[in-house]
Amino acid sequence: MIASFFILLFGLLAGIGIFYALFAATMLAGFGRQQLSSAARAVPVTILKPLYGNEPRLTENLESFLTQNWDAPIQLLCGVHDELDGSIAAVNAMKARHPLADIACVADGRVHGSNGKVGNLVNMMAAARHEILILSDSDIAVTPDYLDRVVGALSRTGVGAVSCAYHGRGDAGFWSRLGAAGLSWQFLPNVVVSLALNAGGVCMGSTIALRRTTLDAIGGFERFADILADDHAIGAAVRELGLEVAVPPLVVTHASADDSFAALLRHELRWAATVRQLNPRGYAGMICTHPLPFAFLTMAFALSPGFWLVTGALIARMLLIENVQRLCRAERSSPGLLLVRDLLSFVVFIGGFATGSVDWRGERLRMESQGRISAAGETR
Repeated sequence: MIASFFILLFGLLAGIGIFYALFAATMLAGFGRQQLSSAARAVPVTILKPLYGNEPRLTENLESFLTQNWDAPIQLLCGVHDELDGSIAAVNAMKARHPLADIACVADGRVHGSNGKVGNLVNMMAAARHEILILSDSDIAVTPDYLDRVVGALSRTGVGAVSCAYHGRGDAGFWSRLGAAGLSWQFLPNVVVSLALNAGGVCMGSTIALRRTTLDAIGGFERFADILADDHAIGAAVRELGLEVAVPPLVVTHASADDSFAALLRHELRWAATVRQLNPRGYAGMICTHPLPFAFLTMAFALSPGFWLVTGALIARMLLIENVQRLCRAERSSPGLLLVRDLLSFVVFIGGFATGSVDWRGERLRMESQGRISAAGETR
């Protein structure tokens, strides 16, 4: 009786997951066929890059924001908390390659809250010179049409901010490639499905483009200094003004740099716990995005139906991955990596329910209500 219950439960979840994977694959294909809008005219922009430590290919990633098909001035403004930060070498290398480019680095150790990245942005703003601001994480790389597409989306009536979906690229060995696969094969399809269903709430640190007047209207970066998911909170604040957060059909690259299993697990548990705290129901609903683990669980109780579910799950997931790779023009990956990646994603999903504090660049942060954070030993 108990075995029959689990066969039915796990089989149903696997079946739903297979349907979801096929639906996500269809949505990815449609996302890639959407038309990209261009900027009516090139306008000066300031690109904000909060940095912390040297990362693989950091100079190359930063440089991609300078080598744009763009006729107006581009200010690339970097920020660090420490004058000895390892990322400064990458900034200096970029300056040497582009001596005529407007590149600046603000080194300011002032702390404005528990979120170090946001505190860095607060310190940088005094040096930002242009009305259009584009915040982008340090580990993002873009194509030469990036500014044209992002500013084009921002110029549409009613748009207050623009964000971009992203796929992964592993830059630090096997574990980083495994992390990149999670972004490409799990995160990106979920984002595209959310956009297709108009579920709302999408705003990502890969890109947040907005006007300075909009940033001032939502309270500046200071408002988000104690919020872990600052990107999500900025998007929500823009929507509170009655403005749209647009996500054009443009996929940028996230350079994954986790060089060990422990680093990868900490990173993914932090992300999972953040999503679970911000949207508990939506996070619980993500149980339907794991067909392969549930197919294997079904096979543990009933070999024949489980085998066919495993086969169906593999076909559906590989079709989805094929569409991801076509959309992102990424290299093909082995089916073996898919098995490891999907099982790890399931473990992280379960672990996200039990995570109450996160590790952020060596500091332990306690998660509080409404997405707020504090140092683990701090009381509020």
